[in-house]
Amino acid sequence: IQPTVQEALMKGRPVVALESTIITHGMAYPQNLSMAREVEEIVTTNGALPATVGILRGRIHVGLTDEELEFLASSKNVVKVSRRDLPFVLSQGLSGGTTVSGTMIAAHKAGIPIFVTGGIGGVHRGGENTLDVSADLTELGRTPVAVVSAGVKSILDIGRTLEYLETQGVCVAAFGESREFPAFFSRQSGFQAPYHVRNEEEAAELIASVLGLGLSSGVLIAVPCPQERAASGQVIEEAIQRALSEARLKGITGKELTPFMLQKLNELTDGKSLDSNLALIQNNARVGSCIAVALSKLQKARRKGNLPRQEDTTPPRPVVIGGINVDFIAKARNPVILGGGQTNAGRVRRTFGGVGRNLADCLSRLGLTPLFLSAIGRDEHSESVLHYCHHMDMSAVLQLEGKRTATYCAVITSAGELSVGLGDMDIHQQITEQYVSQFKENLCQAPLVCIDGNVPLSTIQYVCQLAREHQLAVCYEPTDENKASKPFLSDSWKVLTYISPNLQELRAINRTLGNHLPAGIEYTE
Repeated sequence: IQPTVQEALMKGRPVVALESTIITHGMAYPQNLSMAREVEEIVTTNGALPATVGILRGRIHVGLTDEELEFLASSKNVVKVSRRDLPFVLSQGLSGGTTVSGTMIAAHKAGIPIFVTGGIGGVHRGGENTLDVSADLTELGRTPVAVVSAGVKSILDIGRTLEYLETQGVCVAAFGESREFPAFFSRQSGFQAPYHVRNEEEAAELIASVLGLGLSSGVLIAVPCPQERAASGQVIEEAIQRALSEARLKGITGKELTPFMLQKLNELTDGKSLDSNLALIQNNARVGSCIAVALSKLQKARRKGNLPRQEDTTPPRPVVIGGINVDFIAKARNPVILGGGQTNAGRVRRTFGGVGRNLADCLSRLGLTPLFLSAIGRDEHSESVLHYCHHMDMSAVLQLEGKRTATYCAVITSAGELSVGLGDMDIHQQITEQYVSQFKENLCQAPLVCIDGNVPLSTIQYVCQLAREHQLAVCYEPTDENKASKPFLSDSWKVLTYISPNLQELRAINRTLGNHLPAGIEYTE
C-alpha cells in the first residue's frame, strides 16, 4: 500500500480505489496514461485520495506512482487480472491490470470501501447458453466494497445481469432522480434499478448501512453518463450487433471478448463510443469522490458520537490508549537451560496481554466499557485477539493491512526467572496523535484516561495537553524501564493524576528528572 494511501486510511480520510484494466486493456498508449492521470486528478480535486490498483512484477500495489502508471500504460505483455488470475500472476512475478473483481479484492484488503470504474462486467449476450458470466458479479456478491460505475457495459445482457445481481444479494441503486438503470454509453437501458439514491449523502448512508450490517456483499451505485456526451442508444445497439457477429465469426470469447467489442464499437461509431467512455469515467470519478467524502464525514461523526441519536444516550466513558500483545510464555522444565541449539523440555502457552489491553479488559469486566484505542495487524493473530476480547469494545482499534500484531516471547527458567525476552512491537508506533485525535471529544468528556508507555511520545504529549486544557484525570502505566520516562522528558508529567511504576521504572523516572536516588532503595540484580 502506497504510504500516502496508508496514512490517509489510518486518519480516516476519503480514499477512492481505481482499476487498471482500463489502462492496460481498455485504451491505447498514450491516451490510456493521460486518461489515468486525469481521473486521479478529478478524484483529488473533489477531496479524496486516488488509489489506483495494479500488479507490478508479482506484487499487488494499492496506489501507484506516476512512473508505475506509465509502466502499466506502456507495457505490451501485461495480464488482465481477475480473482482467478491473482494466484498465478503473483506466483509468476507477472504484471497486470486489475479488473473490477481484482480491484475489489485489493481495495477490501486495504480497507478502502469505495471503488470507481467505468462499467462493470455482467452476463454476456447468449450467456444462458455459454454460461459466460463476469466474475465482477460474483465478486459483488462476496466482497463488501461499493462500486460506482455507469451501470453495466451495454455490450452485455443487462436484464439477465440485474437478475444475477439480485441472486447474489447485491444492493443496486441508480444515482440521481431516476431509477432508470444506465447502459454505460447510454443513459437508458430500458431496465429499472431496484432502488435509487438522489445524491452523495444518500449514497454514503446506504454504503454505511451495508458496512454496519457486516454483510459480505457489495453495493453497486449506477451513475448515468452526462447527457451532453451520452451516445445514442440505437446507434450503439446497431454497432454492438455488428461487433458481436464479427466476434462469433472470429471465435473470440472469454476475457478477450470485452476488449475486442469496445475497440470495434469505437471504430464503428467513429469514436463516439470512446468519447462517451471517457466522459462517463470522468463523471464516475467525480461522483465517487463526493460519495467517499460524504462517507468519511459520516463515519467520523458516528465514531465521535456526534449524531443526535447517540449524543443523549451514551454517557461519557473511560478511554484507554495502549498496546495489545500476543504473549508466548515458554517455561523450562529443568533447572538448567541448555544452549547450543538444543531443545529444552518445557511448557509453552499463549496468552493475550499488552498493558493497554489489560487495563481495558479490567475496566470492561467492571462494567465500564471503555473506549479502547490501539492497533493490531490483519494477520494470523488478529482474529484470535478479537475473539478473546469479545467482551470489550474493540470497534475503534486500528486493523492495519501489512502490519504485524505485536507479539512477545518470554523464555523463563523452572524457578520462574526470565532468561530471555523477544518482542515484535513496531505496530505500537501506529497509535499516533493523528489517530487518537479523531476521538478528541470522547477524550475531553472521559472521567478517566489511561495511557501506557508503549504509545509514541507525541501521542502521550497530545493527551497530556488535552488533560491540561480540560482538567482530565490521567493514569499512566510506565510499562517498562526503557519506556517509563516518556512523560517526564517535558512538563507533561505534571498533569498526570496516577502513575503505577515498579522500582526499576521509578528509578528510571528519577534519573530523567535529574534527582539523586534516595538512600535505602538502591536496586540490585
